[in-house]
Amino acid sequence: MYAYLLALVVAHPLLVYGALLPIAILEGPLVSLTSGALLFAGYFSFWPLYVTLMFGDVVGDVVFYYAGHHFGYRFVTRFGARFAITPEHITKVQDLFHRYTTAILFVSKITNGLGFSAVVLFTAGLSKIPFVRYLSINLLGQLVWSGLLIAVGYFFSTMYVQINDVAGRVTLVLGGVLLGFLVYTAIKRLRLRIDA
Repeated sequence: MYAYLLALVVAHPLLVYGALLPIAILEGPLVSLTSGALLFAGYFSFWPLYVTLMFGDVVGDVVFYYAGHHFGYRFVTRFGARFAITPEHITKVQDLFHRYTTAILFVSKITNGLGFSAVVLFTAGLSKIPFVRYLSINLLGQLVWSGLLIAVGYFFSTMYVQINDVAGRVTLVLGGVLLGFLVYTAIKRLRLRIDA
């Protein structure tokens, strides 16, 4: 199976990276982490993978910007609940935009919005932030974000392979799960505070 996948990537790289692109558009961070592990295993080359993941994530961001810019509150009324976009969240983000436009866009990108990325991206469009400015800041943040996620996936794969005993591998996996849980809990608490 592994040999077949590796042969597929080598023989048809455009097909494989093309198939990865829509997945990156839908679920960029998770795909980037997983791709870091696959990069370590030798299934991908760094630069094509990096560019594909960046492009996919940015396309998803542009869709939210476009929805905010062209459909505004009509989108919120029909689809907002599916993406955790509420009028209250938009008002709070707009207040931040008036004071810290560049910073809020960049920090939102490199932290994946701490669970509010859809609201930030949508509100950027709704607030009519110039698209060139939006895209420039977004791309800069994406350079950092994609690279960081790939590096984390690569690092954990490296550690997993270098640890020879079962107890060490179990500890590493449990540590990763615990870290993910702590981040998830922190984001959930932050969301509850913002929603309050």
